[in-house]
Amino acid sequence: MAAKEKKTGSDLESMGPLAIAGVKPYEPKPGEEYMNEAQKEHFRKILTAWRDQLRAEVDRTVGHMKNEAANFPDPLDRASQEEEFALELRTRDRERKLIKKIEKTLAKIDKDEFGYCEQCGEEIGIKRLEARPTADLCVDCKALAEIKEKQLEG
Repeated sequence: MAAKEKKTGSDLESMGPLAIAGVKPYEPKPGEEYMNEAQKEHFRKILTAWRDQLRAEVDRTVGHMKNEAANFPDPLDRASQEEEFALELRTRDRERKLIKKIEKTLAKIDKDEFGYCEQCGEEIGIKRLEARPTADLCVDCKALAEIKEKQLEG
């Protein structure tokens, strides 16, 4: 895709948070302290761009639903449109929850609590956070949580 082309909603949905923010993976310098100001700013930029993109999708959906809403005389056409809108609304509801999680993560950056596992206190790691910027558990604690969840489900 050319640099000057505008990305559509479906293009952005398939992109990861790094691509949405237009940043390259962070390259720590030798001896650099974990979660220093440069790293926090890197993640703040990623999270802010991701949140803004999700908010734009919400606005696009509202506009689409207002513009496309029609009272079709054919019950099948009406049902098809209602199903399409219901699917869009479910997607936007998931995104609304993600926006809240992003805002919670941005607050953690401001409080210097970002990047550390909520269970064991260990560093989550730059690469994991770039893949999943809202991660609040390290790989080991997340794996244990998933094992426990599977055991509870039977």
